Amino acid sequence: MRCVRGGREVFSGLDFDAASGEALAVTGANGSGKTSLLRLVAGLLVATGGSIDLEGGAAELTLPEQAHYLGHRDALKPALSVLENLSFWCDFLGGEVEAAGRCLEAVALDHATQLPAAYLSAGQRRRLSIARLLTVRRPVWLLDEPTSALDAAGQQLFAGLMRDHLARGGIIVAATHAPLGIEARELRMGGDA
Repeated sequence: MRCVRGGREVFSGLDFDAASGEALAVTGANGSGKTSLLRLVAGLLVATGGSIDLEGGAAELTLPEQAHYLGHRDALKPALSVLENLSFWCDFLGGEVEAAGRCLEAVALDHATQLPAAYLSAGQRRRLSIARLLTVRRPVWLLDEPTSALDAAGQQLFAGLMRDHLARGGIIVAATHAPLGIEARELRMGGDA
């Protein structure tokens, strides 16, 4: 696979695989292409060369339709409550809005359902974004620095959710500078710092 952004080759000749029940930690210096790789897999960027395939997934769906992408920025509307934000994502992704409460409980935000998202700490905003991963089950999780802003308890909670996803046959591809708290194979990206 090859990626060019802004006229600059970010990476080329990249070849990797991740199997059901496996986590792949994408590591490397800042600017090495970790985020670009995740955005390519998520369908947010177009590869300059090569292809990306999901074997064994739902044949009628594209890979991006079978993946959740958790980026650097938390996709939240500050004026909406915690529950309203998650209910929006449930509806948008085709899930059951009734399940939003269970998802908030899973990330320990059930006490803040009526609080506007603008009032959340950075760690709470990250937990709310993680709850979005749980609203509609998708086999592939694409995570960009997923533990950023999480305290030790939040990191431990998220590690448990990731282990559960893998135990159900899911795949995780995570760009990270920090340990994920789960067993993961490493893909090291080159590039300048």
